[in-house]
Order: sequence, then structure tokens, then C-alpha cells
Amino acid sequence: MTNVNFEDDQVWDHIKDERHPQYTAVQRFIECLGICHTIVSEERKIKGELVRVYNASSPDELALVNGTRHLGFAFRDRDEEDNLIIDKLFTGEVLKYKLMNVFEFNSDRKRMSVVVRTPDNRIMIVCKGADSIINARLAPG
Repeated sequence: MTNVNFEDDQVWDHIKDERHPQYTAVQRFIECLGICHTIVSEERKIKGELVRVYNASSPDELALVNGTRHLGFAFRDRDEEDNLIIDKLFTGEVLKYKLMNVFEFNSDRKRMSVVVRTPDNRIMIVCKGADSIINARLAPG
């Protein structure tokens, strides 16, 4: 249950068709939103069915992570080694991102960042926040 009401055939073409010119960019965007958060997940029995439920510090963060789950990049849990466990729903892959550091959102920074080691052993920093703050920090072009 993702609590997302979003359907757009063009977006699904971008997400599922590996030959689409925007496939990699869209996958990367969904990946970034799916790992840059402080969500806590738990399984609950609802109407006799075991469901994954997210607990978030803000409704915005919850909406973004529910959105990525709807788009096939589902945050499952954090394990005892502080790995973010992700299910890629369309491929059946289970991915682990080692959470190395979190820079929490605050009213001064107006953004949050995470540093992770990716499943292919790269170190990646992901940042999300207010457009005005992010845009001001982008390199020209």
C-alpha cells in the first residue's frame, strides 16, 4: 500500500524501458529519493495481511518515499549494520546501501544529505531540499 495516486503512461515508459533515452536519469532520480531519508519501517498486520508501514519525521518525506515505492524502488528497512535495504520491484533485486553519514534537515540548511556506499561499491552523496537552496549550489550548466 503506497498511498500514491499517480498514473502517467509516459513516466512508466521512462521507468521500465531500458532503451528509453531518459531511463538512466529517471532511475537515478528515483534511487536518490529512495535513499535520502530518515524513514523507519516496520511490518504490521492490517486486515490479516502483513504490510510494510513507514514512519516519517515529516509528511513530505513520507510522500517521497511512498512515491519511490510506487515507482518500483521500495525502501524495506535498515539492518543491524546500518544498511538501507531496497527492493527493486520491477527486477526483483534486493540492494543494500551502506549508510555512512546523515546530515539532517534543519531550518538553516533547508536540505538534508546522506552519504552511502552503493551496491557497486561507489561512495555517493545525495542531497534533497528546497529548490532555491539546491539551485544556488549547482555548477553552471
